[in-house]
Amino acid sequence: MDDPVLLTGAGGRVGTAVLDGLGTAYDWRLFDLEPPASTPAGIDETDVYVGDVTDREALREAISGVGAVVHLAGDPRPKAPWDSVLHNNIDGTHAVFEVAAEQGVDTVVFASSNHAVGAFETDDRTPEMYRTDDDYRLDGTEPARPSNEYGVSKATGEVIGRYFYDHSELSVACVRIGNLTEGHPPIEYERGQAMWLSHRDCAHLFDRCLQADYGFEVVYGISDNDRKYYSIDRAREVLGYEPRDNSAAYTFDGERK
Repeated sequence: MDDPVLLTGAGGRVGTAVLDGLGTAYDWRLFDLEPPASTPAGIDETDVYVGDVTDREALREAISGVGAVVHLAGDPRPKAPWDSVLHNNIDGTHAVFEVAAEQGVDTVVFASSNHAVGAFETDDRTPEMYRTDDDYRLDGTEPARPSNEYGVSKATGEVIGRYFYDHSELSVACVRIGNLTEGHPPIEYERGQAMWLSHRDCAHLFDRCLQADYGFEVVYGISDNDRKYYSIDRAREVLGYEPRDNSAAYTFDGERK
């Protein structure tokens, strides 16, 4: 990817992992609601855009001339009120896709969430589905079953992505992100281990979304954990994702075995 890449929501947890892991591999432009406390290394201040993600004029300025958009911006709170997820996550995601299509962008990578499918974790499946001897898997072909209104907004974002893929020239990857933590996984509970995504695997996955050739994909963003109920086969096959981390490599005090 020789053209610039716009990263929305650059100051959030996922944006931090992506920028830390990929560094100067891309000619980044950053877009966020507030300016960063300090401009990340290798990024010029003129490539930092501040604005509301629903502001199409601000988006046009930031997106003009980029080859891809990694869309992370939105309200990340699982218990966010509806008016916030509607404005920031649904209206904002629609605006990003609309302007990206209008500006002739090649690829949009959309940060979806495990909350888009959280209602699959029913009482008759848990906690067994979090264990290594259980073969139940979600693979991205199943319909969304949100666990909260934040999940509804992420499921809606996937549908918006599908719409713009079908009606424009955009390639779209929707990444259902698991439990992203820095350092060791949340070793104190089974579910956290099953959906763990390390920072370096996160950066690698988004790198593959920017480099691979595909049309429309929904994939899961977790590390290669022994415990898992999300399949990463599609991410491996289509994107070339090769995660390096596994929550089973850590002891219960957070140290590597």
